[in-house]
Amino acid sequence: MLSGLLGKKIGMTQFFDADGNIVPVTALEVGPCYVLGLKENPRKVLLGFDKMKETNCTKPRLGFFKKANAPALRTVLEFRSTDNAAYQIGQELKADFFRPGEYVHVVGTSIGRGFQGGMKRHNWSGGGAGHGSMHHRQIGSTGANTYPGRILPGKTMPGHMGNERVTVENLRVMHVDVEGNMILVKGAVPGAKNGLVSIVRSQKKAYRSLDEKKEVVIHKRNPMKQAKAAAKKKA
Repeated sequence: MLSGLLGKKIGMTQFFDADGNIVPVTALEVGPCYVLGLKENPRKVLLGFDKMKETNCTKPRLGFFKKANAPALRTVLEFRSTDNAAYQIGQELKADFFRPGEYVHVVGTSIGRGFQGGMKRHNWSGGGAGHGSMHHRQIGSTGANTYPGRILPGKTMPGHMGNERVTVENLRVMHVDVEGNMILVKGAVPGAKNGLVSIVRSQKKAYRSLDEKKEVVIHKRNPMKQAKAAAKKKA
């Protein structure tokens, strides 16, 4: 079975579960993804996503897509698979690949924030806020003079913030819209709107139906503690 699909982040919204509780969810457009290639050792499936104009595609790439009976696609990526027998070149995969209740990992590129200081990038507390402090938000001393005579690796410093590959694990699929080719996952997903994401099935959490209720654990009460509490109240 294929491990995941390519998709696009649409935005965040709310979803009401069966009990009427409001659940914050992120809407993800999943596919349609086209199977462009199959690899046996190791088993992988090459997928393409996000249609584009043929005039904006190079001739070598366009010839590759036509050979696979697929339209011109903007993104091509490999996914791991346990068995390629169920997939064929040119096959189209949509949102029904996932089912409500299962857990997925979502990989995306975080929003870029440009060059930022240490207070925003690493949540520094900052210097004195009173008059005459002279170093309200400045970095201050960074290392010793004679020994070691350099800045040690790993020190938090100002620099470029965001625009990094981020993986959010174990997000639960709350709803699958087959007609709209969209799924709703509980929680936040990295990246800006319309940003490319990879949705991979989780191997850490097993599928659990949305209708399944958690068992309420009733803890036994200690009679000695109850007797002591009652004696304190009388006193």
